[in-house]
Amino acid sequence: MRVLYLLNISNPDRLSADSGWIFADLLAPALADAGAEVTVAAPAAAGDVRCGFHRTKAPGTKYRARFSADIDELVTLIRTERPDAVVANQIEEAPAIRTALLEVGSDAVLAGYCHYLPFSFTGGGRLVLDPSLDDAGLGRPVLLSFAAGLAACDRVMVHSSTAASWVSAAATRMTVDLGARLRVVPAPRDERLVRAPATARPASGAGAIGIYNHRLYAHYGTGQFVELARELAASGTVRLRVMDLFGQRRAERTSLDDSPEDMRDQLAALPHVQIVSDRGDRVRYKNLLASARFGIAPFRPGCPWSMSVIDCQGMGLPVIAPRLGWLAEHIDPELCFSSSAEAVALAERLATDDEFHAVHAKRAHTSTTDFAPALVAARYLEALS
Repeated sequence: MRVLYLLNISNPDRLSADSGWIFADLLAPALADAGAEVTVAAPAAAGDVRCGFHRTKAPGTKYRARFSADIDELVTLIRTERPDAVVANQIEEAPAIRTALLEVGSDAVLAGYCHYLPFSFTGGGRLVLDPSLDDAGLGRPVLLSFAAGLAACDRVMVHSSTAASWVSAAATRMTVDLGARLRVVPAPRDERLVRAPATARPASGAGAIGIYNHRLYAHYGTGQFVELARELAASGTVRLRVMDLFGQRRAERTSLDDSPEDMRDQLAALPHVQIVSDRGDRVRYKNLLASARFGIAPFRPGCPWSMSVIDCQGMGLPVIAPRLGWLAEHIDPELCFSSSAEAVALAERLATDDEFHAVHAKRAHTSTTDFAPALVAARYLEALS
């Protein structure tokens, strides 16, 4: 099978912070191992030497990534690559890709991967627009563009059962019949970030470190994490390590949302909180995770999946999480919380109770087994067939 993988990269200045690029970089070699011929069209190469690469222009903003598909470029790509399947990692581009396929006369399967959902659902079933994509009232146009992408695809792939439920519900509300086109295909774990829990010796008690390795956007619920960090700092039981994943961002990105910088400053002012950077180095990132005792999930309501959570779990770090979205689906129920008091109690127990920690370290590690790249590639190719 010849696969043309169309990848938008939202963080070209720091690829290690771009989950879409990491996903492609892990998946493309696994697809090649399974016998597929893969070409990645993106602003930066992904995969290995067996994978073809076509450089595309990095969109200046997240809105350009959704509304500025170049159909002429797509036509040229499809004519050159003659794919059996085209994957749209930015699903809003699917109608433009379908147009290009029509012009070329290609019968390639068009698959959209719902890497990011521009909405979520409340417990009461109310659809809520993602605030990160609602600048100047653009949230609804983005949602309608997402629905158009669903309608244009032969296959629609999502990360999780939670994402499948949300996408199905949103499609129904917008009169898009997904039929049997929907597939759950999780993202692959990074095998470089896998460690048997029995080999881990993280510090316990007052020396225990809880790590928060997520983007610091306000829409990730970072304000709630700041409040939790204050309570944990006051308890004095654990120290917190917060990842600064972005570093110095481009002006185009900070002009739309400067909350990561604001949240970083608030956290840096707290006692017992260390702000660290992996500097884009996966070895350094692994070492930062390795010395931690447990992880903390984001408070993001619309969380359909989190590569950062999987990174921690693959390293044998138990992750505590609010009962939200995919987190409540994936995280062990004993480690989910509904209040900051519960979160503090869980953090303190993981820091001091070696038996409790060991049980959940093993469970965390085991929960990522099905995300091995070879297994994910097999599910991916099955979805494309």
